[in-house]
Amino acid sequence: MNKKWWKEAVVYQVYPRSFYDTNGDGIGDLRGIIQKLDYLKDLGVDVIWLNPVYKSPNADNGYDISDYYDIMDEFGTIADFDELLEEVHKRGMKLIMDLVVNHTSDEHRWFIESRSSKHSPYRDYYIWRPGKDGREPNNWVSIFSGPAWQYDEKTGEYYLHLFAVKQPDLNWENPRMRKEIYEMINWWLQKGIDGFRLDAINLISKAEGLPDDPDPHGQRWAGSKYYLNGPKVHDYLQEMYRETFSKYDIMTVGEISGVTPEIGRLYVDEGRKELNMIIHFELMDVDCGPGGKWDIVPWKLTDFKRIMYNWYITLKDRGWVALYLNNHDQPRMVSRFGDDGQYRVQSAKMLATLLHTWQGTPFIYQGEEIGMTNVAFDSIQDYRDVETLNWYNEMIKQGDNPERLMKVIHARSRDNARTPMQWNSGPNAGFTTGTPWIKVNPNYKEINVEDALKDPDSIFYYYKKLIELRKTHPSIVYGEINMILEDDENIFAYTRVLGDERLLVVLNFFENEVEFVLPDEVEFKDYKLLLSNYPVEGDLKKAILRPYETRVYRLF
Repeated sequence: MNKKWWKEAVVYQVYPRSFYDTNGDGIGDLRGIIQKLDYLKDLGVDVIWLNPVYKSPNADNGYDISDYYDIMDEFGTIADFDELLEEVHKRGMKLIMDLVVNHTSDEHRWFIESRSSKHSPYRDYYIWRPGKDGREPNNWVSIFSGPAWQYDEKTGEYYLHLFAVKQPDLNWENPRMRKEIYEMINWWLQKGIDGFRLDAINLISKAEGLPDDPDPHGQRWAGSKYYLNGPKVHDYLQEMYRETFSKYDIMTVGEISGVTPEIGRLYVDEGRKELNMIIHFELMDVDCGPGGKWDIVPWKLTDFKRIMYNWYITLKDRGWVALYLNNHDQPRMVSRFGDDGQYRVQSAKMLATLLHTWQGTPFIYQGEEIGMTNVAFDSIQDYRDVETLNWYNEMIKQGDNPERLMKVIHARSRDNARTPMQWNSGPNAGFTTGTPWIKVNPNYKEINVEDALKDPDSIFYYYKKLIELRKTHPSIVYGEINMILEDDENIFAYTRVLGDERLLVVLNFFENEVEFVLPDEVEFKDYKLLLSNYPVEGDLKKAILRPYETRVYRLF
């Protein structure tokens, strides 16, 4: 049991653009986060993760960085950042930043130099290739739709962009470029930040020769087999660890897509000296068909449980996971895996119980703690997300039905998570005195922080209890997980065991009442109910679970 502060922590993710606006320009800012730190402290979280706040033209909301050493104009200044860091630390919390080093903005100084001439010393900081037969250098497609190559008139060559056109991929083969990245990482760590979440980090190594994909339609993104977990990715991460992370007591979280637990373990195995924990996507794919996120299929609880347990077993005593069911790239969890109507409160509490009693570090996405839901804007004009708009336009070009597309967007768009934080029932949900950069979810009058803080039975106070529970029961962080009723399609149940401490967690995942019968192999003399989302009476061994009911017991 290798104890670490980041295993025991609870992380709160702030999407700064949508969190709180103090100057009335409709965009959240760093001073807004400073003003709300006491709210986060009250919730009980230990770590705040900021989505990118670096200087950026915002083609992809800050994931296109034009200067790693400066702050986005709309968010404030470096002085504001320094004050935020100081105020976070004053309250006994920690701050981690998003690190985006697979690509930069095409407005970054390096890229401007790189595209200026084939002989520029920065040319090789990016991936340039001549065309092939009057077309792109290969048949790879962008994760954001369309070809992964953009022709550049100036030098008559194409550059690779696995994401948006304005996000050219960095060439990690270049040691000079890597050295500059490590200098930048150390600059931030010397400032006193407490770690990084590394964006799309397993895409940084591309296969030699950038070959055509012989089966472009056989996978989600043509070409992805040549850059997902590429040949040198572990060499680069181990070098990054030696040059930067190893010198500080920090938390490093890798966003790693397209991995099995076995591949995922390579990134976080404590002996390999790469990253502390992994954000994987296998659970996020449980309701995705072969066409990826826009191809929605029904999901089964047995698949959901199997995925979670496989990751636990494979990483057990070797590595660590980030636990999440939504973030800035995913729909709201209560809309996706719960019920955002009649049982919104009960299902939000049930899903939170799973995340906070499983093994791993729980990540709370802003607004999750008050049960914020997906939004269904009427018009595509109301959406801002580059991925959503690219996909919609691409499908319209192919003759698809706009009504069907909007239905899918309502369920899946990243903008579901990006509508402004709902602080109160006043204009614009109290987020801004100006016009918000994206519309507020119309349900803010019923769902907001001010009302949640007045209601002792709210989702917010349930989260506080869950965080407290995790801090007082070491078995939740470090204990073994034993599954119960593995084949049950309605109930998710397990025990957490560490030394003499045993907890039992029971979750009814759906809206139907179901009978729960505790298997004989779970023996106990006595028990105590620690937490539930309904009043509980009667026997633990046999119970009728109400819609989305959850219970956590201590067994003696």
